[in-house]
Amino acid sequence: MVDALRARSAAEVFDDHLRLAGEHRCDEDIERNVSPDVVVLERRGVFRGREGARTLARLLAEELPDAPYVYTNRLVAGRTAFLEWTAESQHARVRDGADSFLIEDGWIVAQTIHYTVEPVDRR
Repeated sequence: MVDALRARSAAEVFDDHLRLAGEHRCDEDIERNVSPDVVVLERRGVFRGREGARTLARLLAEELPDAPYVYTNRLVAGRTAFLEWTAESQHARVRDGADSFLIEDGWIVAQTIHYTVEPVDRR
């Protein structure tokens, strides 16, 4: 099974990542799809390795608890992928999510993440 995971195309890895992330199955996603040596650039800094990916997943979950993700644009070309997304929870939303990915040998090896958390006024 491990060999089959590493033989996946960038599109297959990207689709698997989005499916698992959308189901809030972050630990499984990280183990299956994220390289142990991943580098993620995000507004709070540079995050390295799976622990860095877990930290970012935890922060996003805290900012948007149980929010469904809406993938508004998905592009894959060769080893690169791009995602635009939105999400809304009870008290916060994201309307400008934009992530880019470098995918090699069945792993996400680099990623950039951008989003702005806005409060939701539910009066």
